[in-house]
Amino acid sequence: MTLTADELRAKVEEALTEIRPFLQNDGGDIELVEIENDSLVKVRLKGNCIGCSVNQMTLKSGVEMTIQKYAPQIEKVINLD
Repeated sequence: MTLTADELRAKVEEALTEIRPFLQNDGGDIELVEIENDSLVKVRLKGNCIGCSVNQMTLKSGVEMTIQKYAPQIEKVINLD
């Protein structure tokens, strides 16, 4: 099943809504910047997540996995500084 661009964006936003409370507990947040080629999600970490020593781990094991649960065709999530 292929999602339209709007459906894919909605799924990614849904995933971010799930993970956002964990980031906010640590004084951070996350914002969806864009989805490229229906497979690459670009996000911007905010607040305490900027410069956090574990933000790459959070991005891979938390954000990327959660987004892939909602939208399996997403291959990679990157943070834009």
